[in-house]
Amino acid sequence: MENVDFSLVDWSRAQFALTAMYHWLFVPLTLGLSFIIAFMETLYVRTGNPEWKRITKFWMTLFGINFAIGVATGIILEFEFGTNWSNYSWFVGDIFGAPLAIEGIMAFFLESTFIAVMFFGWNKVSKKFHLLSTWLVAIGSNLSALWILVANAWMQYPAGMKFNPDTARNEMQNFWEVVFSPIAINKFLHTVLSAYVLAAVFVIGVSAWYLIKRREQLFAKKSMKIAAIFGLAASVLTIFTGDGSARNMATYQPMKFAAMENLYDGKQNAPLAAIGFLQKDAKETDPKKQDFVFKVEIPNMLSYMAFLNPNAYVPGIYDLVKGNKEHNILSYKERSEKGKIAINSLAEYKMAKKSGNDSLASVALKRFNENYAHFGYGYYANRDLNELIPSVPTTFYSFRIMVFLGLHFLALFLVVFILIRKDILEKKRFILYTALWSIPLAYIASELGWVVAEVGRQPWVIQDILPTIAAVSQIKSSSVQITFWLFFVVFTTLLIAEIKIMISQIKKGPETENTLKSSN
Repeated sequence: MENVDFSLVDWSRAQFALTAMYHWLFVPLTLGLSFIIAFMETLYVRTGNPEWKRITKFWMTLFGINFAIGVATGIILEFEFGTNWSNYSWFVGDIFGAPLAIEGIMAFFLESTFIAVMFFGWNKVSKKFHLLSTWLVAIGSNLSALWILVANAWMQYPAGMKFNPDTARNEMQNFWEVVFSPIAINKFLHTVLSAYVLAAVFVIGVSAWYLIKRREQLFAKKSMKIAAIFGLAASVLTIFTGDGSARNMATYQPMKFAAMENLYDGKQNAPLAAIGFLQKDAKETDPKKQDFVFKVEIPNMLSYMAFLNPNAYVPGIYDLVKGNKEHNILSYKERSEKGKIAINSLAEYKMAKKSGNDSLASVALKRFNENYAHFGYGYYANRDLNELIPSVPTTFYSFRIMVFLGLHFLALFLVVFILIRKDILEKKRFILYTALWSIPLAYIASELGWVVAEVGRQPWVIQDILPTIAAVSQIKSSSVQITFWLFFVVFTTLLIAEIKIMISQIKKGPETENTLKSSN
């Protein structure tokens, strides 16, 4: 891997990041709004109040606009595994492809089947069957997310697999270990709950606009009450699952955890930098250290967050790169040497099998298995090991902005709920404008969560097993650049179109009572 086309690697990463981030602009609203709509329609069926039907149909229209464009970006995202990351697809396609296939066959089929009934079946099926269809669309949307997030979690923590040296591919050994790995469970819960928070902020923000304009006040207050309760529950659960994500990260992805906390020297009783500003240290260190210009720390909190023990030792970037014998941490140099042995042993095994030398093949295979845990590091045996360190400032700042925005949303839900109960929300113009401008903040927080997850694990496509430099397709960098800009134009056009259609629909408002009666 001495001759790596970093232009190809960088553009392939950039294209996938572009597609994924645009796709995630649409997905979280779909996941959360589908359940909010289902709750609203349930109230309509239980109470018979036509106002709840009117509310449900309005939010359902916005859901449909968002859903359609989200599907288009998602399809392109999956195709990129074959076009730009074919080596990755070959290496682990048997495992990674399984949850994506289930998502298409089961979850997306369920979702797409009943969405037609949800939109066009109001006067053609019974109220209860229509309600069932709405709930099945919500469940189907979230099942789609489950299988996609299981696939992503496996890349962060490859479990339930066995490497086949004869085909040089990883093969699934235990499907349930893939689905129920600690990373997969926590990632699914944390991701969908954060999506529910975004959807709740969206509903509250749009409803706040109506109150600011002194329009549809009953509609707005009812919508905000449902969204505030939904958002409060989701926010509290998001905090708990975020705590679990941090422990999983400290255990299975210690470099990501250290980069996220700007921790270079490992510590016992490690403090958490709640707030901090970074700059490159003036001292000559390798790797170059990011120093704190200013920080506010919480004593012992990082050790507790990582291992539920305020006295625990948290390894830093220097421990992982240079090694720490006291804490049994191999250096990256040692891991790269073992990885190189694994790569060479696999080549020796293949040659021995081809020549019919079973005894030599057996020795090579044994040596390969002993070093396979370090396989991916072998690609860096003759490279600068600092390439294995992700961007510290990016992960550090992204995590903190995401957390502070999450706390802001929690406070917003609580204040809105209290003011609605007191029936004075429409008088609090500052809160209404805060709610309205929280909509873009929710999208920023949601995207930053993925920045922490994906930038933080670089350069790995599969943690410790396959780096990006070995996963890309062998194509021209110029081809990827062309498609990058084509996708950028198309996705930006779609995004602008959705925003315009959404704003137009919001300005139009929910159906009038006369329109609603004529549709019954």
